[in-house]
Amino acid sequence: MNRILLLVLLLLTACTQLPPPPGDAAAKRFETIPDRAVIYVLRSPVERDFVAPIMLDDEMMGATYRGTFMRLVVPAGPHQIAGFAADSGRLNLNTQAGKLYFINQTTFGYSSLTGSTFQQVDEQYGRSIALGGTLTNEVIK
Repeated sequence: MNRILLLVLLLLTACTQLPPPPGDAAAKRFETIPDRAVIYVLRSPVERDFVAPIMLDDEMMGATYRGTFMRLVVPAGPHQIAGFAADSGRLNLNTQAGKLYFINQTTFGYSSLTGSTFQQVDEQYGRSIALGGTLTNEVIK
């Protein structure tokens, strides 16, 4: 009987959803910053389940996953968002202070060999993907 109870408890806890990471709710308020630009790098929940490391201006920022997003707070001016190593996807973006930018990342490939494409999307679409996703990383430069 104890084994059955233990098994039931294990199954119930396996179905429990993890709480969102710190900063997730704040990132979903989509607040602008007067002296900085805010860039959201988004992955759709219907994306393939690849891990996709992201670089900003040749510096590693972390990785995105299916249904996640990153929030990058950067000085205004030119920036490059790019994949890492063999991932040759990249997007050059000229940002302005006090503005939000939404970048959709689409991955492709096989097994551990992945690539990305990056495309700026409109604010309504970007917000909807972020609201349904989970923050993986927030970087303030």
